[in-house]
Amino acid sequence: METKSIFTRLGLFDAKVPRYTSYPTAPHFSDKVGPDETKAWLRTIPEGADISFYVHIPFCRRLCWFCACRTQGTATSSPVQAYLDTVLTELRMVAQSLPGGVRLKRLHWGGGTPTLLDPHMIRSLAGAIAEVAPFADGYEFSVEIDPNEIDIPRLDALQAAGMTRASIGVQDFDPDIQAVIGRDQSFEITAATVDMLRSAGVQSLNADILFGLPHQSPQRMTSSVTKLLSLGPDRVALYGYAHVPWMARRQNLIPSDALPTPQERLNLFEVARNLFVWDGYAEIGIDHFAIPTDGLAQAQRAGTLRRNFQGYTDDQSEVLIGVGASSISRFPQGYAQNQPATSRYAAAIKAGSLATARGHAFSGDDLLRGRLIEAIMCDFEISVADMPGDPDTVRALLTSANDAFDGTLIWQNDRLSIPPQARALTRMVARHFDAYSVEEGRHASAI
Repeated sequence: METKSIFTRLGLFDAKVPRYTSYPTAPHFSDKVGPDETKAWLRTIPEGADISFYVHIPFCRRLCWFCACRTQGTATSSPVQAYLDTVLTELRMVAQSLPGGVRLKRLHWGGGTPTLLDPHMIRSLAGAIAEVAPFADGYEFSVEIDPNEIDIPRLDALQAAGMTRASIGVQDFDPDIQAVIGRDQSFEITAATVDMLRSAGVQSLNADILFGLPHQSPQRMTSSVTKLLSLGPDRVALYGYAHVPWMARRQNLIPSDALPTPQERLNLFEVARNLFVWDGYAEIGIDHFAIPTDGLAQAQRAGTLRRNFQGYTDDQSEVLIGVGASSISRFPQGYAQNQPATSRYAAAIKAGSLATARGHAFSGDDLLRGRLIEAIMCDFEISVADMPGDPDTVRALLTSANDAFDGTLIWQNDRLSIPPQARALTRMVARHFDAYSVEEGRHASAI
């Protein structure tokens, strides 16, 4: 009760803050970064560097109402094939600017529904990526898989392409909640998909589950998490549902009066968190869990955990190249985002230009503040000695944050940390290091 009282006093249950998968966050990108900047940044990648790729497939057979991702529904393969042809052209453009000897350390296909691609499309996309850059030793290739859109031929094609990790969106197994959020995916079909993946030799499995959905209760949360645990995922992302109907119009179909309150959201999170911990999962950052042998758990123990647009990662690459509509690239110089609409993305590529529509070139203390935010989000701790920049500047920022949270944090020996009982405040602490204006109306609940 005392902890919740402190959270109330500090404004946790009213705050709306970014998830901080980048700094600055995407709303602060501008059109000052375009195709020319992206091409120049590609050319500065060192020869022989290990890089990461993200490929966005923005199509779904059906659109789930809860989802705020850039996706569109399709009943046929023709728009998917046309889009894929554009992606292949973009890949050839990227290759023209890449230095020699670059290798892929991480590859992720996201969406949307990448498994909407038929086997021929999968082979075509994988082959085009291999022509841009071969896999590095110890690479990881992950694919987001919809249990309603996967079969043996598609799985065989993904395996032949080198897939090492599968990611399955669960959200919630309760059929009543699924009906309210437009997500029809039974436990049985999910379990069958997991069995198929494991039987095919897929060594690592991710799963996403949501808290904060309409009609969720501690009992229903317990049931869904228990079923998920029976499938034995290697890592789990426990995301808070972000109700942002002003950004994702389909969320207007979800009854807002059935959503749990912020206090109830925190309770739902704690119910799920306790179940994962009791089952032997390590807590990773604010919302991930992993078995001790998983790469995320190893990175956490080694102090090398990072954060990117997919959440927490053990990817150490300095360059992430995003391919496809709306995808975001990260370079040492800044961020570059492709045109979000598939039509504008295709038009740019057809015109012979990279599709960058906006981005951000790092300046001033962006890199310092970004590193402060990443450290507090990953490790719940910031040491002055480990941060780039002037130590007095870092010390002043940490002192200011400690003062703002009124004794809730621990500040000693030039080290600021968030104790376990206060970690629900982590995104708010991160916001304190954000020098850009945070418009609360553009973000979801802090919990």
